[in-house]
Amino acid sequence: MSNQKPFNLEDRTFEFARDCRFLIKNLSKTISNIEDAKQLVRASGSVGANYIEGNEKLGEKDLKYRIKISRKEAKESEYWLKLLKSQNPSHSNDIEKLIIEAAEIRKILSAIINKLDG
Repeated sequence: MSNQKPFNLEDRTFEFARDCRFLIKNLSKTISNIEDAKQLVRASGSVGANYIEGNEKLGEKDLKYRIKISRKEAKESEYWLKLLKSQNPSHSNDIEKLIIEAAEIRKILSAIINKLDG
């Protein structure tokens, strides 16, 4: 993970999903890690996928709907990351960075939604 965050949200959500996958590769293969990791892969990938779909909007209503789903998936990613952190203390620092990134992405998406509402 680089310290330089991309300005483009499509790139940033891609890097978030990619970094979640890099993390998972390094975790031990316990039953809980495997199941939580599967959920994290789905949620983290869905953040960017829904954001990109929203950008190819069919209208304002569709854009807002997709951005809300993207925000929900970012929040869900935080949840799975917190579970993984609780079970993998040796990876705590890497996981915490991803939790912070998920929260930042969620806040950006919330700001977009608020702007669309305003």
